[in-house]
Parts: sequence; structure tokens; C-alpha cells
Amino acid sequence: MHAFFRSLILSLFLIGSSALHLLAHEGMWLPLFLQKLNEQEMKDMGLRIGINEIYSVNNGSLKDAVFIFGGGCTSELISSQGLLLTNHHCGYSAIQSHSSMANNYLRDGFMAKTQTDELPSQGLTATRIVRIDEVTSAILNEAVDQNGKRNEAQIQANIQALKEKTAAETGYTPVIKSFYYGNQYFLFLTEVFTDIRMVAAPPSYIGKFGYDEDNWMWPRHTGDFSIFRIYGDADNKPASYSANNKPYKPYRHLEIDLSGVKEGDFTMVYGFPGQTQEYLPSESIRLLMDRTNPARIELRQSALSVINSAMRQSPETQLQYAAKQSRISNYWKKWIGENRGLQKLNAVLQRQAMEKEFLKLGGSPETLKALNALEIASADVQIAYETYVEFLQSGPELPKFMRSYLSALESISSSKDKAELEALSLKTRQQIASFYEKTDLKVDKAIFQETFPVLKKHLPASYWPESLNAQVEGRGLQVFLQGLYESSVFASAKKLQAHWDKSVAAGQAQPEPALEFVRGLYQYLLTVVQPAYTTANAERSALMQGYMAQLLKTFEGKRRLYPDANGTLRLAYGKVEGYSPRSGVRYHWQTTLRGLLEKYQKDHPDFHLPDTFIRVAGRQDFQPYYYGKDLPVAFIGSNHTTGGNSGSPVLNEYGRLVGLNFDRTWESTMSDIMFDPERCRNVACDVRYICWVVDKVMGGPHLIEEMTLIEPSSTRMR
Repeated sequence: MHAFFRSLILSLFLIGSSALHLLAHEGMWLPLFLQKLNEQEMKDMGLRIGINEIYSVNNGSLKDAVFIFGGGCTSELISSQGLLLTNHHCGYSAIQSHSSMANNYLRDGFMAKTQTDELPSQGLTATRIVRIDEVTSAILNEAVDQNGKRNEAQIQANIQALKEKTAAETGYTPVIKSFYYGNQYFLFLTEVFTDIRMVAAPPSYIGKFGYDEDNWMWPRHTGDFSIFRIYGDADNKPASYSANNKPYKPYRHLEIDLSGVKEGDFTMVYGFPGQTQEYLPSESIRLLMDRTNPARIELRQSALSVINSAMRQSPETQLQYAAKQSRISNYWKKWIGENRGLQKLNAVLQRQAMEKEFLKLGGSPETLKALNALEIASADVQIAYETYVEFLQSGPELPKFMRSYLSALESISSSKDKAELEALSLKTRQQIASFYEKTDLKVDKAIFQETFPVLKKHLPASYWPESLNAQVEGRGLQVFLQGLYESSVFASAKKLQAHWDKSVAAGQAQPEPALEFVRGLYQYLLTVVQPAYTTANAERSALMQGYMAQLLKTFEGKRRLYPDANGTLRLAYGKVEGYSPRSGVRYHWQTTLRGLLEKYQKDHPDFHLPDTFIRVAGRQDFQPYYYGKDLPVAFIGSNHTTGGNSGSPVLNEYGRLVGLNFDRTWESTMSDIMFDPERCRNVACDVRYICWVVDKVMGGPHLIEEMTLIEPSSTRMR
């Protein structure tokens, strides 16, 4: 490997050794380097256990209790029988999948009284990290020439070869991720469990208390938790669902510390943060603030205006659209807060100041100039791509389904034999039935009507195809939508099923004018927008790889540059502390049950509480979880978190569970781009409130008996 990359890799391990640290609390750190980079700072802040208790390959450590939950959240083991704790919003889709009008677990909650009552959740996974290895040399081997030019095809070949070799040697699933824009690579050896069963979910008045109004806000009083269980085979290994499977016996599960927290306490958040972009050039931040976020926000707002109204009018629609509404509204509000935070922080000016420092210290002006120039030149195609994607993901469901149906039609004539055609036909019939069961066409039509004009508003004129003008605007949006939703074969499951059956019988797709719209739209995206976007991204990636390498070299000993989050296991640490969001306002670090009851509004759907909960709360029967008269509900801290940290354990100085991370404050959402230690705060549900709800509200003392509770001591009572 070229000498430059060898020296760069060495510098990555030494960046934290300087006495000139970044601001305390900032960063999401790979656990295998904590001892080298962070141990002294963590101990100075209050850590009372060794780093080997946090991460160890040869012995059970806290990392063995922290699992990826599904595809985008974190969870943790809280018993020796595989009991898995995560957020209510992380388990939301699974809870919804088990719900019906007869058994509305989203609304009313769920509690399995015995293990035989636990509900298998098809498609849900829980993933453990076995170990983490640095593999940069192997990945860059023969892929970098003497001038530092990279052969991306060789890099991908090296990644694939190493994954195959590792899988064959270990029997585990290897995942290789790049760090610092491809300047470093790590292999994560994973164990993926697929038999995950729902154990408990609080009713919505607890799990979503405050709903959209409180989302991303502080003070917060949401009991955002749900409980599942991992099952394995007779050898404690991952296995598909079977009634013979047994609860998983972990290498480590978390102890629950009932002493609680107080202001100034050291805390850690251990989990799988999804994505941050802490090293974007100034023009990238400007584009995000001025164009990308406003387009995404307005598109989601227009969809939510329809969905929220429909859900209020019909319990059936409420159940149909609960998960979709939650998904759309979450990032809609997040992006609003992100923009406000970045504007208040003068983020573009701050990044320009860092760029000036970079140049002053000897960084390459050519690379930085090229990056910012590319952002300006490629702005239109970036906006086009992001806006189309947002429309298709958060807007109407029918266009996506039509694309899937079109693909099935095109496969009819290419099916090789009768068996293959029958399998295709069965799968398509199931997809048709599922779509019309889950989608209200009147609601979907209204979403289309509201979002389509917003799509056009934000698309650059050069990326508004003539086909859309001819097919949609040429006829008028109302006429087009009436034809699509009421006159075409997509007007009902029955009509579409008949169209499919005729196509299968004829051995080829039968005519349907409505399909021309989706065919033209996706053809334009795939042949015009996506290639231009991919080209710009490839150029940007190459420039960012070089720029990041220069940042690491230039700021060595002056700034500690942690790697961006990328869905891999990280540890963030900080303290329990309040903050001041604006002049004259200071937020306390903790909320309590009294504050929750003060928010109660009988006729407000976001803040309603049933009489049964109010009576249980009024008894003040909080022992053994809390010995005072006002039960703690949530707290905030200065831990650096992002999406993916939802469900992460918040641990105290002894590595014991004190809280369940579930959000950030609105002012903190900018931390994906720029972290402000004065205002960025993570939000956690106090584990004592969770235990009390499980036991006294939901009737689950048998689950509490599984857990390892550490009784509060006189020296640690909070």
C-alpha cells in the first residue's frame, strides 16, 4: 500500500492524543479505540468502570447487550432470558402489524402474560456485534497507485473477497463500512437473530404521549418504550421462527440502576447512530439550508395535512396510516428544527471560518475550491433527485405500487416456464390484495393532489419533463387524478385483478393508459435524473475523500475529528444537564409525573389520559422504583446522538441502565451537521418510569422479576 495511506492510517489512531481536545461531549466514538482516545477524558468526567467493561472481544462486555433493532434503531438486553428493550416508535411497525380493530395494540397496548403469549414479528431482526476489526490495509491493497489515485472497482473486489473469507472462517455475517469518506475501513462481525417476538407495548397515551406537538421538544413526558424478546435454537444460535425455539441467553445483559440521575452526572449513550455529515463544505450546508430542507419540509407538510385530517375522521384510517404518519411527521419536524438551529448558529459562516483555518494551516485550496464549486454547479440535479425521491416516499402510494405492478407485467412474457409464471402470478395477486387493504384510495388521491404542485414548485425547470406536462398538466390535475383513481384499472382491487388475469392469460401486458404516466416518470428518473445525480455524487465522493484526508492531516494535534455516524456501533458520552434555547429561557434537566398530569387535556388527542391512569398515578405508589412523591419521567443530557440512537441505552458511570434514549430537543437536530455543546441535548425516558409503567400500569410484574434491579443506595439516591 502507498506510504501516504500508511501514514494516514497511523494518524487516525493518534488524533485524540493531543492536549488540544474538541469540545467535551461532542463525537460518536468507535468503542474499540476508547482506551486510546477517550479513557482519560471519560474518567475525568466521572466514568467508574474500565474500558474493557464497555468493549471486549474475548470477554462479555456492555457491547454484547446492545443490538441493532430492525433496520434502523438500537435496543438492549435487560434480562438473562433475551428480553429486549427499545423505543415504542422503533417497534411501531411491528406493533401495528399485530393490531386490528378487534385488538388495537397501538391504541390500547399489549402485555404477554406468559412467553407462549408473545407474538412472532415476521421480518423483524436483532443484530449483535461479535467484534470489530480495522481492515484498511486489506481493502486498499493494490487499489491505490503511487499518486494516491484509487481504483474503486478493486476496492469493491477487496471488500467482497474479505467478506466471503470471513464468513467462511467464522460462520458469522461480516459487514464492512468505510469511515472518513473512504480513508479507513472496519469490519463488523455480526450475529443476526430473526425470531423476535413482541412482549409488551404501552398504550398510545403513554408510548406517544404528546404525539407530534411534543415530538423533538422539551420538556417531554413520553413513555417511548416497547419490549420484545430474542429467541434462538437449542444451541442459542439464530434460527427462523419455531415453537421449539428458546429465549436467547446473552453473554451480557444490562443491570437497571434505580438510583437514577442528577444534574452533572456522567452518562453514556451506546448504540447505532445512523448518519451525520459533520465535515460538509460551506456550500453544501448552504444548499441544504436554502433549498433541500425547504423542499422536503413543504412536501411532507402537504402530505401530513391530508393524512392528519383523514385519521381524525376515521378509526380505520387512523390504524391504516398510523405508521406512515409517524414516519413522515418525524423528519418533517426534524428538518424544521435543523434549519432553525443552523440559521441561529450561523452555520455557513462557522464552516467558512473552519475552512479559512484549514487553509491557513496548509490545507489544499484547490480541493476545497473544487468541492464548493461542485456544490454550486450540481445544485439543480441534487434538488431534482431529492425532491422526486421525497415525493415518491412521502407522497401518494399509488405511483410506487404502479411501478411494482408494471414490473410484474413486464415479467409475464419473460417467465421461463409454467411454474415460474404461477409463482409470479401468486406473488402479484398477494401484492394487489395487500396494497388495497392498506391504502385508502380517497386519501391517496388527496395526497397526490396536495403534493404534486409542491413537487413542481421546487423542481428546477430543467428537470420538469414534458411528459408530466402532457400527461398531467395538459389534462388538468383534477381530470388526471379522476382518470387514475376512478376510471383506470387501479380504481379497485377487483379491476386490477381482472387486468392481471387477462395479461397472464394473453402471455403479455394488456393495454392500460394509466401505466404510461408511471412508465414515463420512472424512465425519466432512471435515464435523466439519476445518472446526472450519480455522476455528481461520484465526483463529490472522490473530492471528499481527498479533502477528509487533508483535514485529518492538517488538524492533527489541533482538532479531534471523530468519524461521521454510519449505522455502526458507537459510544457518545456527556453529562445530565439543562440548557438555554434562547435569551431569558432556561430548561430544567428533568421532567416528572406531576408535569405529565399538568399536560393532560381531556379532549385533546395528543394529551388525553384515561381515568384509570390518573387514578394509578394519584396513589403515588412508586416503590421500589422511586421513594419520593413525584416520579421522574425523562431527562436530558449533552450526549451527541442522531437517528438510529433511538432505543439506545443511557448508561451511568458504572455502565448500568438509567434511561432509554428516544429523541433530541428541537434545537439539537442540527447536530447531524454541526454540534453545539451549549444547546444540543439528547432526550431519555427514565428507566424508573418505564419499570413503574410496566409493573403498576400495564400489569407486568413478571417482566420486572426477569430484570436485574440495583436498589438505590444512600450514597446514590437521586
